[in-house]
Amino acid sequence: MVSNDVVAMSAVALMAAIHKRELSCVEVMEAYLGRIAARNPQHNALVAMRDASQLLEEASEQDRALGRGDTCGMLHGFPMAPKDLQPVAGMASTRGSLVFKDNIPDTDAQVVARMRSAGALFVGRSNTPEFGLGGHTYNSIYGITGNAYDPALSAGGSSGGAGVAVSMQMLPFADGSDMMGSLRTPAAFNGIYGLRTTPGLIPNGVQDASVTPTLSVLGPMARSIPDLALLLSVMADFPKKLPFKPMAQTAAYTEPLLRDFRGTRAAWLGNLNGRLAFEAGVLDACTAALPLFNAIGCQVEHHVPQFDYDALWQSWIDLRSHLFYRANAETLSVEQHFAMIKPEAQWEFQRGKRLAADQVDSAKHIRSQWQALLDEVFTRYDYLLVPSAQAFPFEVAQHWPSVIDGRSMDTYHRWMEVVILASMAGAPALSVPVGDPKVGRGAGIQIIARPDAELAIMQLGHAYDQARGNPAAS
Repeated sequence: MVSNDVVAMSAVALMAAIHKRELSCVEVMEAYLGRIAARNPQHNALVAMRDASQLLEEASEQDRALGRGDTCGMLHGFPMAPKDLQPVAGMASTRGSLVFKDNIPDTDAQVVARMRSAGALFVGRSNTPEFGLGGHTYNSIYGITGNAYDPALSAGGSSGGAGVAVSMQMLPFADGSDMMGSLRTPAAFNGIYGLRTTPGLIPNGVQDASVTPTLSVLGPMARSIPDLALLLSVMADFPKKLPFKPMAQTAAYTEPLLRDFRGTRAAWLGNLNGRLAFEAGVLDACTAALPLFNAIGCQVEHHVPQFDYDALWQSWIDLRSHLFYRANAETLSVEQHFAMIKPEAQWEFQRGKRLAADQVDSAKHIRSQWQALLDEVFTRYDYLLVPSAQAFPFEVAQHWPSVIDGRSMDTYHRWMEVVILASMAGAPALSVPVGDPKVGRGAGIQIIARPDAELAIMQLGHAYDQARGNPAAS
């Protein structure tokens, strides 16, 4: 099998081929390293790459293990590149910041340890904006990551490196994280799938339990839903919530996704009755895809929940700044460190420092009201549908879109407001591709469901994937 055939395989097919010994781990590693060498220099998706000879030796050892009848797990021999926000033992873990440019941890983050235990071989790191802040992937250590279809355009963020690497077949799939669309925006920009998970499903280290579980989560990115399911089953902390059996067979990750959608209902939120600004063409791309949901039996109708969305936005930015300050107070209170970070990070830190306790309490109260409202909405609708991003990929020289449809974006993240609907609810959200990323018009639709409904949104995403004729789904 030639290298291009190997990297084009779905992850579930690759898993089966490795375990059946139809492909060696060395062949797989050689194919992916060749792909990375050919594509990564123009796009800068993967950084801190490890020595190829060492990686091939590790792959050879995994082949010897299979020869003895030993397997590490479902990712045995898979080239992977953890997002550079998660600590990885023995590898540069910079968070995209000069403050941490020399940081090499001794231990893995929990989710990294899960992937390593499942047999993944880490070839490098996927690039991220500094501290994961912002929907455009660039930093002062590794530079800019360019879109999979045009490196002059943004890859999205903060899982931009992961999104590009997956889209360009430099990785079978990838881990990412999502606070404010960090899995969903790059998925939309690069024409793949990104799943924001329910808080707590995937271990995310020690956090402020009063804030972060509904804000920052981890999740997978892939070119098809069965591949997404495979990686999720490895990353998840509660496998009993997922029906995917740890078996090296494609059926284990496809059969649970099959479902009859007749009688299900979805609410299309659109632009929230004009509240959200969208670049011309984004809403058209999304609405053009809605008939596919109707065709598979899911009845879609326009409905916007009644809420004070100004208050929701204020709650969001206060909780986000509060979290960033608390997580980085010790490090960034050092004047030398503070001076190193980008202006957007300085702004978040200073906002968080100034927030009074009653402001944070008020923000938490608004969040609770939003969660209660969506609990009620989900008694009438199985799903919510809303665009994944308010703009198409923009030029990499821009740090963010400052104006959309004639409206000024008053903060560096206002252009991503559409993604906070799921984040503030602690709800899972799957970004599915719409539009045409090949001509810089990559967009997406978020499928949102009640908490712990990952299976339900993946089932709908899989049906959508098949209806649109995704070749990576086969």
